[in-house]
Parts: sequence; C-alpha cells; structure tokens
Amino acid sequence: VQLQASGGGLVQAGGSLRLSCTASGRTFSNNAVGWFRQAPGKEREFVAAISWNGGVAVYADDVKGRFTISRDNARNTVYLQMSSLKPEDTAVYYCAASLNSVPGRSITTYRYWGQGTQVTVSS
Repeated sequence: VQLQASGGGLVQAGGSLRLSCTASGRTFSNNAVGWFRQAPGKEREFVAAISWNGGVAVYADDVKGRFTISRDNARNTVYLQMSSLKPEDTAVYYCAASLNSVPGRSITTYRYWGQGTQVTVSS
C-alpha cells in the first residue's frame, strides 16, 4: 500500500491545519494508522493513531486536546486535525499504516510509510 500525506504548510501560532493521508494500491481499512513527526535534529516521534474502524484513538500527551485523528474508510483517508498549534509542533509529519488493527505508539509496529508533509508554525 502506498500512502500520500498532504495538507502541511506555514501557519501562525494558535492556528489550525488539517493533514490528510490517502492510501492507494490497496485499502488500509483493516489497518490502524498513525501519525508521527520529526523535527530537525530529533528522532521521529509518535503523535496519534487510530484503529481500523475509528473506534479507538490514542494521542501523545503533548498534543492531547489539540489534535484529533479521524478516518473515512470509504475514501481510504485518515485525517489529523491540528488546532492551537505551537512553534514546537514544527516538524515533518508522516502517516503510517500498521500491521495491526488496533493503534499503537511504537514506531516498530508501522509497516507502510508516506513521504511526509512539512508543518511550520511561526511564533
């Protein structure tokens, strides 16, 4: 399965963005999907993940209450709605599909990766 992340851009602190992750090649409706991010000089870190049917979502502590992950399996797309953005949210954001149907925080459980989309939050 190929994943395409989009929706990144430049936004002022306090603003919002919505990222999209669309699958092609085959459906990922049976897979949990996660978002990760990587800032310059830092390791890739977990942001949020959602179960195969959207029933369960998990978040990193520093985005909880500000970011919302959702999915539309009919469109083969997972979304990450980001609000109240902070400069420290600046990173390249990646989506990934897990081999599992339930969401996990470990990067090692994600098999298929998109190319990343840049999010820059100015102060």
